[in-house]
Order: sequence, then structure tokens, then C-alpha cells
Amino acid sequence: MNIGEAARQSGVSAKMVRHYESLGLLPHVHRSDSGYRQYSAAEVHTLRFIKRSRELGFSMPEIAELVSLWQNRRRASENVRRIAKKHADELAQRIAAMQAMQKTLGHLIHCCQGNDRPDCPILDDLAGAAPGAVAQKNFTKS
Repeated sequence: MNIGEAARQSGVSAKMVRHYESLGLLPHVHRSDSGYRQYSAAEVHTLRFIKRSRELGFSMPEIAELVSLWQNRRRASENVRRIAKKHADELAQRIAAMQAMQKTLGHLIHCCQGNDRPDCPILDDLAGAAPGAVAQKNFTKS
């Protein structure tokens, strides 16, 4: 099948199919006499595997390793588990950091009067000023 059909069946854009191929995530794809890429059902299956891995947030190097392990029937599942566990731990750290950001922003929003006065604890925090202090900058042209 051509790249358009492979893209449609896998749910991956043709541009990304070419990108994955350039990264070596797909084996060398057969080309027709006229030079068009020809994809097999196995390659479409690999594209679906890559797409699902991306949906779970794996990095391209992790996906390359997972594809390699997936294609190696003599692999040890502990290697796959190690990659997934490391990724899950990184996600947990990112989630905790985002929850801390959300808590801080919620506090700053609560402290902001949101009125017509210029005092704003949100801007003060972003500027690194102490709460209640007004950070002054000269914005006039010299």
C-alpha cells in the first residue's frame, strides 16, 4: 500500500510516517519501480505501535528501544518494564510539579483583588518582588 493508505490505516500522518522512517523506527521500506514507498501490514502495525507509544508520552529514544524489544521475540520483559517504570516515575514527577504550580497559581489568584488598582500579587510574584512591594521599572524612552 502507498504512504497515504498506510497513514490512514495507522492513524499517523504521512509526514510522521516519513519522519519515523528517517529515525529508523521503520525498517527500510520497499519502493516501487517508480520510487513510491510501499508499506506492508507489518509496517502499519509498527506505525500503530509507535502512535500508541507517543500517546503514552514515551520519548523517541524510548520508542526506538521499545520497537526493538517488541520485534525481538527473545527479549526479557524486565527490559520493557524498566523503560515503562522509568517513564511512569518521570510522569509522576511532572504531575507533582504541575500540581504545585496549580496550587501556587490558585493562591496568587486568590490574593489578587482583580480590581482597577495597579497592585497585583500575581505580577509581583512573576517579577520576583516581595509580596506587597511594588517593582518599578523605567519604561520611558531616553
